[in-house]
This record gives sequence, structure tokens and C-alpha cells, in this order.
Amino acid sequence: MNGLIVVDKPGGMTSHDVVAIVRRVTGETSIGHLGTLDPMATGVLPLLLGKYTRLAQFFGQAEKSYTGTIRFGFATDTFDAEGQAAGEDVPLGVGLAELRELARRFHGEMEQMPPVFSAKKINGVAAHKLARAGMDVPVKAARITIHSFELTSLEGDVATFAMTVSAGGYVRSVAHELGGMAGCGAHLASLRRTRAGVFGLEQAIGLEELKGMSREAVEARLPHPRSLLVDMPSVMVDEQTAGRIRNGMQVNVPEFSDAGMVKVFSGPREMLCVAKRVAGTLVQPVVVMG
Repeated sequence: MNGLIVVDKPGGMTSHDVVAIVRRVTGETSIGHLGTLDPMATGVLPLLLGKYTRLAQFFGQAEKSYTGTIRFGFATDTFDAEGQAAGEDVPLGVGLAELRELARRFHGEMEQMPPVFSAKKINGVAAHKLARAGMDVPVKAARITIHSFELTSLEGDVATFAMTVSAGGYVRSVAHELGGMAGCGAHLASLRRTRAGVFGLEQAIGLEELKGMSREAVEARLPHPRSLLVDMPSVMVDEQTAGRIRNGMQVNVPEFSDAGMVKVFSGPREMLCVAKRVAGTLVQPVVVMG
């Protein structure tokens, strides 16, 4: 099965667990996710299936949107509710207006320190594996962009929020830093991803629903290939040109915009390749699907 599926991941399982279930339902062994979700988190988890895993490189910079809750009063070593408390409990001494004023600092481009308990690779090893082994984890600050961060309510010591952040941004790092600014510590209590790039909850299939679907029913729910990688125009080629593309040769395609990359189709739903514009209508295949 070739395409992209959007799963509504439940809490309490890893993204790898979800991949294993999708493998069983679809019979497709080659599956790759476009950005993991922590076990605690729920929501939008796009997965590439079959030959479409070759397209993962073009989805890497998609921004993500989240809703969730932050609990004030103490920090944790993982920056979320799954970690161990780090320090004594300190009552939250400010109200929603003051927290919103602090939250305004988390907007635009900034340096962010990722949690040591994360999937970020250190010399090829996930940081969380080093941290759990008691080893020093030399994480480095990353340049991210927070497009929006709004605290929507405060009940007791728990605030609800909505956030949109660039690829590579950690919501729990924001919760941790906000708690430090508030003088009482904080951690991410819950998290739901509502959007990953162009894919939202409205397209997502619940995991329990997915388990009861046939392979054909799943295939019918996959987004149309032309709706993927929306920044790239789509063109159709004849079979002779398709043969040249399959051999990795440069070809001329029907006129398209000045976009640097183009999706090339050999049929209404058969994506043949992603190609890079060389000059005019001449393109070089970058990733050939078959």
C-alpha cells in the first residue's frame, strides 16, 4: 500500500506501537512517521506507507499545532508528567494575566534547549537512552520559531494552552521554562497534536476504528496523492517520458510555475517522482517512486 495515512494516536503508547498496528492492518511493512509523539501525547500522527516513505525528506519542516495543559508548582526531569519531580512543591503565586504576560516572551524565532529525555540523536543514540543510563547528555540549543502561544484558562495550578511551533520545537521545554519564569516550576501535563503541516484531526482515523477496517477501506481513506506536498505543482507525463524518468534521466515536462520542485504523475493517482527544475521545463528526478 502506497500513500499517507493520518492516525489519531491515543495516549499511553509510543509512535512505534502505532506503526506496528498499522503494519498489521495494512499488510505494508515499509512505514515511516513524520515526527513522533511522546507516549503521553495524543493526536495527529501522519505515516508514510510503502514507496511513499521515500518522500519523508520533503515533509521535514512542517510546523505543528497543539493544545494541552501545563501544571505549575513543580518541574520534572523529563519536563512532562511522566518524569520525576525535580525540586520541592512551590505554590503558583501569579494569576492568568501575569502568566499570559510571561507567555508573550515565547513568540517568534528563538534558541530552545531540548529536554535531555528526548528522541534527539547524540552521536547516533537517542538522548533519552543516554539519560536513562545515567550518562551526561550534551544537548545543544536549537533555533526554532513559535508562531503562536496562548494560555486560554487557569484553574487552580493548571493552565490550558494552544500553540503552533516550527519543526523541532518542544512544547514541554516551553512549559518548563515558563514555570521557571513564574518562580514555581511547571511541567507539561497533557498534550494533543491538532495539526501537522496540512494534516489535521479532521483527516485522522482513530486507532480503534482503524483496527476494524479492511485493507481496502483504509486505502479508500488515504488522502489523494495530489494533495500531498502542496507547495509543489503537479504535472502529468506520457508513458514514454515516464520510462525516461524511471531510468533517472532528465526530461521536459508540461509547463508549470517557477517552483523549484514538481510532483510528476503517470496517471491520476500514480505519483511517479519528485523532480527538481533544472531550467525552463527541464527537470531532474530526485526521488523516483517506480
